[in-house]
Amino acid sequence: MESSENSGIQRATAGLEGLDRLIHEPARLSLMSRLYVVNEADWLFLHRETGLSFGNMASHLLRLEAAGYIESEKTFIDRKPYTVVRATSEGRRAFEAYRSRIIEVLESGHGQLQE
Repeated sequence: MESSENSGIQRATAGLEGLDRLIHEPARLSLMSRLYVVNEADWLFLHRETGLSFGNMASHLLRLEAAGYIESEKTFIDRKPYTVVRATSEGRRAFEAYRSRIIEVLESGHGQLQE
């Protein structure tokens, strides 16, 4: 017999199957959505736009880079490190698929609260 807690979890996640869990995490979603719009950005821009700490942002960017969703280019300007991050074509496709799936979920009514 299924517990009511498990039943509630299943209702809460109904329709969310097929979402890219890597992108779905809020910090990574914030990073990917900005990179999707601007194509490339430096660390300071991403830090200001997302409100993430540099350490937290670094760990999320590493996860996205390991998945092949972004790439980083590290250089120096006046002896100071300068990093530019851009979404790869694979990352752009993954974000577009994620976005389409979220729209489907919302339009199907799965995103509505149950009383």
